[in-house]
Amino acid sequence: MDASYWQQRYVDGRDGWDAGAPTPPLRAYFDHLRPAAQPRILIPGAGRAYEAEYLHRAGFEQVFVADFAAEALGALAARVPDFPAGHLLQADFFGLSNDPPYDLIVEQTFFCALAPALRPAYAQQCARLLRPGGTLVGLLFDAPFARATEPPFGGTPAEYRAYFAPYFVFRHFATATNSLGPRQGRELFICLKKK
Repeated sequence: MDASYWQQRYVDGRDGWDAGAPTPPLRAYFDHLRPAAQPRILIPGAGRAYEAEYLHRAGFEQVFVADFAAEALGALAARVPDFPAGHLLQADFFGLSNDPPYDLIVEQTFFCALAPALRPAYAQQCARLLRPGGTLVGLLFDAPFARATEPPFGGTPAEYRAYFAPYFVFRHFATATNSLGPRQGRELFICLKKK
């Protein structure tokens, strides 16, 4: 599942994760952030990055998006011409630098796109990229998708806790109450603080 795989999924229109806007749980979280603080924010596996657009239009100036697929980053650049080109990172998440570290990482359908064997490395990389006390916030599927042979891959809360517990304090880890209709009752909203 390299860059060409993801590029082809966009080309083929196999992008069912794309909600066309920030999902309600993340939008509600963003609405409580203060732009004046100008946190350094990373959205990995950002896809068309509606979350980045929302934050940028709300006055956040240090929003960075990372994705394998040029089409996904290009879609954000086309929608938001004043989004800083230097904040569009066509890169492998696992190779991103933590210099300087991020204050916030936003998880939206990236974790479920990774091969499950990469999940421990994902948790470790999130911790590496965040400053001490930094936040990982987002949504994870609360369903195993046992027959999945390609993304999205699901999982269980117990499985997720095992990945994140070595690096994070769990501030919120519960079923989202304001998910999109098709995802109702199937998403965990997480807010984790780096130890």
